[in-house]
Amino acid sequence: MTIRVLLVDDQPLLRTGFRMILEAEQDIAVVGEAGDGLQAQEQVRALQPDVVLMDIRMPRMDGVEATRQITGPGRDGPAKVLVLTTFDLDEYVVEALRAGASGFLLKDAPANELVQAIRVVAAGEAMLAPSITRRLLDKYSAHLPTGEEQVPDTLSTLTDREVEVLKLVARGLSNAEIAADLFVSETTVKTHVGHVLTKLGLRDRVQAAVYAYESGLVRPGGNQ
Repeated sequence: MTIRVLLVDDQPLLRTGFRMILEAEQDIAVVGEAGDGLQAQEQVRALQPDVVLMDIRMPRMDGVEATRQITGPGRDGPAKVLVLTTFDLDEYVVEALRAGASGFLLKDAPANELVQAIRVVAAGEAMLAPSITRRLLDKYSAHLPTGEEQVPDTLSTLTDREVEVLKLVARGLSNAEIAADLFVSETTVKTHVGHVLTKLGLRDRVQAAVYAYESGLVRPGGNQ
């Protein structure tokens, strides 16, 4: 099955570079390009891509608002958003994740990481790079709860083991790493993660990680 990709970046040279990398893959097809968020919305409606490779800083409409419009409530299209970031300059990455992005990737990531990230997101998973996720959440901890707030009632729907799994997801651990940490099978971890997402009404691991921080379950700079 071919993965249909829309490239969104206000720099034509970068779009050309991404296109060359992606079109060399047999299972990926670049179906269109856009130079800002408004164009991205139009192209998503017209082209129905599977994955939108989304820059954050763009004229007219930035990548955060475009992500919200593309993946927000009431949108039933297939498009998933993979955000491109320069990390040190983009203070809006956490906002993009809250808006519905399925993950993020550094603009200077190797070509093989770009290709793999698109495949992961297209498959319905989250591109959650553990080290970058932790650094991002710590970097923007001033905008997140301190951990002293009242824990939301929704957490009471989770079992003790599911809460444990959620904390580990928030720390950026993969299913295999969580399985090793809890001495259970990877299949069991996948089941727990699925229950957490369903009970909390979350779409993927990225939203679960942000939720854990926003709810105060996990504190920026700490493991719990």
